[in-house]
Amino acid sequence: MGSEVIESAEEFVRLRYSSIRDEYLRAATEPASIEVWLDVIDRFPDARLWVAQNKTVPTDVLSLLANDPGSKVRWMVAMKNKLTQELFEALSNDPDMTVRQRIACNKNVPPTVLAKLAQDPEELVSSAATRTLPRS
Repeated sequence: MGSEVIESAEEFVRLRYSSIRDEYLRAATEPASIEVWLDVIDRFPDARLWVAQNKTVPTDVLSLLANDPGSKVRWMVAMKNKLTQELFEALSNDPDMTVRQRIACNKNVPPTVLAKLAQDPEELVSSAATRTLPRS
Protein backbone atom coordinates (compact mmCIF):
# COMPACT_ATOMS: atom_id res chain seq x y z
CA MET A 1 0.00 0.00 0.00
CA GLY A 2 1.25 3.42 -0.79
CA SER A 3 0.24 6.37 -2.87
CA GLU A 4 -1.66 4.37 -5.45
CA VAL A 5 -4.80 5.59 -7.15
CA ILE A 6 -7.81 3.47 -8.00
CA GLU A 7 -8.03 3.67 -11.79
CA SER A 8 -11.46 2.20 -12.60
CA ALA A 9 -14.81 1.14 -11.18
CA GLU A 10 -13.88 -2.48 -11.81
CA GLU A 11 -10.65 -2.08 -9.86
CA PHE A 12 -12.49 -0.52 -6.90
CA VAL A 13 -15.04 -3.34 -6.80
CA ARG A 14 -12.32 -6.00 -7.13
CA LEU A 15 -10.33 -4.41 -4.28
CA ARG A 16 -13.36 -3.97 -2.04
CA TYR A 17 -14.51 -7.56 -2.33
CA SER A 18 -11.02 -9.05 -2.23
CA SER A 19 -10.17 -11.49 0.54
CA ILE A 20 -6.66 -10.01 0.63
CA ARG A 21 -6.50 -7.53 3.51
CA ASP A 22 -4.16 -5.04 1.79
CA GLU A 23 -6.45 -4.87 -1.25
CA TYR A 24 -9.56 -4.45 0.89
CA LEU A 25 -7.84 -1.59 2.76
CA ARG A 26 -6.89 0.11 -0.51
CA ALA A 27 -10.58 0.35 -1.37
CA ALA A 28 -11.16 2.19 1.91
CA THR A 29 -8.18 4.53 1.82
CA GLU A 30 -7.00 5.27 -1.71
CA PRO A 31 -8.32 8.01 -3.96
CA ALA A 32 -9.98 7.76 -7.34
CA SER A 33 -11.10 10.38 -9.82
CA ILE A 34 -14.63 11.75 -9.66
CA GLU A 35 -15.30 9.90 -12.92
CA VAL A 36 -14.34 6.57 -11.31
CA TRP A 37 -16.55 7.22 -8.26
CA LEU A 38 -19.50 8.16 -10.49
CA ASP A 39 -18.95 5.04 -12.59
CA VAL A 40 -18.99 2.83 -9.46
CA ILE A 41 -22.19 4.52 -8.26
CA ASP A 42 -23.83 4.11 -11.66
CA ARG A 43 -22.81 0.55 -12.51
CA PHE A 44 -22.32 -1.11 -9.10
CA PRO A 45 -25.18 -0.01 -6.81
CA ASP A 46 -24.20 -2.55 -4.14
CA ALA A 47 -20.81 -0.83 -3.84
CA ARG A 48 -22.22 2.64 -3.06
CA LEU A 49 -21.89 2.01 0.67
CA TRP A 50 -18.18 1.32 0.18
CA VAL A 51 -17.71 4.46 -1.93
CA ALA A 52 -19.15 6.45 0.97
CA GLN A 53 -16.78 4.66 3.36
CA ASN A 54 -13.66 5.59 1.37
CA LYS A 55 -11.53 8.10 3.33
CA THR A 56 -10.74 10.22 0.26
CA VAL A 57 -14.13 10.45 -1.45
CA PRO A 58 -14.84 14.09 -2.34
CA THR A 59 -17.80 16.00 -0.93
CA ASP A 60 -19.34 16.26 -4.43
CA VAL A 61 -19.68 12.48 -4.43
CA LEU A 62 -20.94 12.49 -0.84
CA SER A 63 -23.63 14.99 -1.92
CA LEU A 64 -24.82 12.53 -4.52
CA LEU A 65 -24.76 9.61 -2.07
CA ALA A 66 -26.65 11.66 0.54
CA ASN A 67 -29.67 11.23 -1.76
CA ASP A 68 -29.18 7.51 -2.30
CA PRO A 69 -32.32 5.38 -2.00
CA GLY A 70 -30.50 3.13 0.47
CA SER A 71 -30.61 4.32 4.08
CA LYS A 72 -27.39 2.40 4.84
CA VAL A 73 -25.57 4.48 2.22
CA ARG A 74 -26.97 7.73 3.66
CA TRP A 75 -26.04 6.53 7.18
CA MET A 76 -22.45 5.97 6.02
CA VAL A 77 -22.39 9.47 4.51
CA ALA A 78 -23.68 10.86 7.82
CA MET A 79 -20.61 9.42 9.56
CA LYS A 80 -18.20 11.47 7.48
CA ASN A 81 -16.39 14.30 9.26
CA LYS A 82 -15.94 16.42 6.14
CA LEU A 83 -19.60 17.09 5.44
CA THR A 84 -20.62 20.57 4.35
CA GLN A 85 -23.21 22.65 6.19
CA GLU A 86 -25.68 21.81 3.41
CA LEU A 87 -25.10 18.07 3.82
CA PHE A 88 -25.48 18.26 7.60
CA GLU A 89 -28.77 20.09 7.13
CA ALA A 90 -30.06 17.75 4.43
CA LEU A 91 -29.21 14.59 6.37
CA SER A 92 -30.69 16.04 9.56
CA ASN A 93 -34.03 15.95 7.69
CA ASP A 94 -33.60 12.38 6.46
CA PRO A 95 -36.74 10.23 6.68
CA ASP A 96 -34.70 7.45 8.32
CA MET A 97 -34.19 8.15 12.02
CA THR A 98 -30.90 6.21 12.10
CA VAL A 99 -29.44 8.68 9.61
CA ARG A 100 -30.59 11.62 11.74
CA GLN A 101 -29.16 9.94 14.84
CA ARG A 102 -25.81 9.47 13.08
CA ILE A 103 -25.79 13.18 12.18
CA ALA A 104 -26.53 14.01 15.84
CA CYS A 105 -23.46 11.98 16.85
CA ASN A 106 -21.13 13.44 14.20
CA LYS A 107 -18.33 15.36 15.94
CA ASN A 108 -18.51 18.19 13.39
CA VAL A 109 -22.26 18.74 13.38
CA PRO A 110 -23.01 22.47 13.43
CA PRO A 111 -24.71 23.71 16.64
CA THR A 112 -27.78 24.92 14.72
CA VAL A 113 -28.34 21.45 13.25
CA LEU A 114 -27.73 19.85 16.62
CA ALA A 115 -30.26 22.14 18.32
CA LYS A 116 -32.86 21.19 15.70
CA LEU A 117 -32.14 17.48 16.17
CA ALA A 118 -32.53 17.87 19.94
CA GLN A 119 -36.21 18.58 19.14
CA ASP A 120 -36.61 15.53 16.89
CA PRO A 121 -39.79 13.52 17.61
CA GLU A 122 -37.75 10.29 17.73
CA GLU A 123 -36.29 9.88 21.22
CA LEU A 124 -33.23 8.07 19.86
CA VAL A 125 -32.38 11.12 17.75
CA SER A 126 -33.23 13.82 20.29
CA SER A 127 -31.33 12.09 23.09
CA ALA A 128 -28.24 11.65 20.89
CA ALA A 129 -28.38 15.33 19.97
CA THR A 130 -28.87 16.38 23.59
CA ARG A 131 -25.83 14.33 24.65
CA THR A 132 -23.77 15.96 21.90
CA LEU A 133 -24.86 19.53 22.66
CA PRO A 134 -22.10 21.53 24.33
CA ARG A 135 -22.67 22.18 28.03
CA SER A 136 -23.10 25.84 28.97
